[in-house]
Amino acid sequence: MGLAVLAPLSVEVLALRWGLREARVIRTGAGPARSQASALRLTGSPDSALAVAGVCGGVDPELQPGDVIVASELQGGKGTHKLTAPEALVDALRALGTAAHLGPIRSEDHIVRKAKREQLRESGAIAVDMESRWLAEAAGERPFTVLRVVIDTPHRELLRLGAIPDSLRALATLRRIAPALETWAQTATQLR
Repeated sequence: MGLAVLAPLSVEVLALRWGLREARVIRTGAGPARSQASALRLTGSPDSALAVAGVCGGVDPELQPGDVIVASELQGGKGTHKLTAPEALVDALRALGTAAHLGPIRSEDHIVRKAKREQLRESGAIAVDMESRWLAEAAGERPFTVLRVVIDTPHRELLRLGAIPDSLRALATLRRIAPALETWAQTATQLR
């Protein structure tokens, strides 16, 4: 098998399936517990590469809803987790006409609000999610990447009026950029 794309939420799965031609898209569920359970089920799967894709919270105040994030590393849990050829994913996105921010993503066990986002920013993270670090355990020795789209920011938090247009923008972006994951997988598996 080729690429498996892990998406926590059903709406992310739908967006990705519209944008991907051959990759297998798997709904993992939101949060650390579901992510850990999914990682256990996926350990040893026949997929040649794994990716996590979906939405995230922006930590850097310069980010806007709809901005694309490629993880350079995952923070949280037991230290950091390096990713496979993140620059190749940035290049694949650029080929689609999309700029991406490359930087650390922090995985937390809950939705992070304003004060905590400031702390995460000071640690170097540019974005936060609730799954990637735990899903990384499924990768083993296979190529692994994380592609996220900003759904909310420190100044435009998710739990507010007006969040629906930002959510729709993020999901439309996810659908449009999904093919970059298949391009990345071809490059990453050749690098092995």
